[in-house]
Amino acid sequence: MKSNDTLISDGNQRQLAAGMLKQVAEDLQRFHNATTPIERELYWDAYSWVMSNDYSWPFSFPNVCRLLNRCPEDLRQEVLGDLSFGTLGRWVRRCQRAARRLSGSLDRRFAAERPENTALPVSVMETSY
Repeated sequence: MKSNDTLISDGNQRQLAAGMLKQVAEDLQRFHNATTPIERELYWDAYSWVMSNDYSWPFSFPNVCRLLNRCPEDLRQEVLGDLSFGTLGRWVRRCQRAARRLSGSLDRRFAAERPENTALPVSVMETSY
């Protein structure tokens, strides 16, 4: 096996892990207020997977977190925390997370170009009310 094959395999594993996580998050949201036995089972399967601490299966939740370089507890909070909000609340939280990432990215970008003796700019997120 060539070393390039290993790199491709790792990339494919990360894509599969991200896809699994996305599907579980969608199932948790879609079946949160399940009324039929099948929907409740789908919700429970997704919930059980997220809450599992089993490392024996290659694509268990903790191993998926490791592949994606994410802390399992933080990711659990992110996925399960969105359930307490309605649709609007979920979108607001997603937009807030995106704004924080954008702000951090811009801060890092401009910090690299700023001369050392200039004052630091105030972060966009610190000025919001």
